[in-house]
Amino acid sequence: MTSDTITIAPFDTAHVPDALGLSRQAGWPHRAEDWGLTLSTSRGVVALGGGRVVGTALCSLLGDVATLNMIIVDEAMRGRGLGRRLMDAAMALAEGREMRLVATTGGLPLYEKLGFRSVGRIHQHQGLAKGGLPDLPVRDGTVDDVPQLAAMDEAASGLQRALLLRRIAEGGEVLRADRGFALIRSFGRGDVVGPIVAEDADTARALLTEAARRREGGFLRVDLRDPALVPLAEELGLAAAGGGTAMVKDARSTPATLAKTYALVSQALG
Repeated sequence: MTSDTITIAPFDTAHVPDALGLSRQAGWPHRAEDWGLTLSTSRGVVALGGGRVVGTALCSLLGDVATLNMIIVDEAMRGRGLGRRLMDAAMALAEGREMRLVATTGGLPLYEKLGFRSVGRIHQHQGLAKGGLPDLPVRDGTVDDVPQLAAMDEAASGLQRALLLRRIAEGGEVLRADRGFALIRSFGRGDVVGPIVAEDADTARALLTEAARRREGGFLRVDLRDPALVPLAEELGLAAAGGGTAMVKDARSTPATLAKTYALVSQALG
């Protein structure tokens, strides 16, 4: 198979089984359900060759911002320019929006050539959660809280994700504090906590601690945007497990706000 025989086509649900195989080949823990969550807010493309999917790229449309994600090339097809073709197609789907992504080490040179610049590091932590007691009160929230939480989330991230947060809340747990919130859902090998959005670090710490308490003894993952929470994650049994470089292209200015994203929904969805 040569690069000349590979075509780029729109991603549809029939491609999920092959896409799942590619993510497993890359060592990612995604289940079909995890692909489904990302696809619920995304357009995408696949590279087709020899009657199968040999590459994927998604573009998640979240208001004035698009996140580019699930950019995978079959290991047998790497080094032939296919990643660039997939990225060009995914970037076209962004339709002039600010674009964000989380880069692996291997993808970083391509993204820099395409004009993305680094804006920080994402710290992935995971493991069997250890219980802890939060220093601030944390209570249960409900799906009815989502409009308020989505407004806080948008202020912090610039992303319009009300429908996404509702979908997560409907199948997961909502944690609320006086100055922030977090969501817990099934993902990969166990559960993930994210986003964690708060107006101060103490609130973010309390939300992460409560999530670990509720999942004590179970597998829990968090993708931290703020390195200040790394020591706490490790105390809670969540060891460093890689991460990536947060990158942006065509960035837009955002208004000042107290709200801050301490942990991502996922590396795909910001």
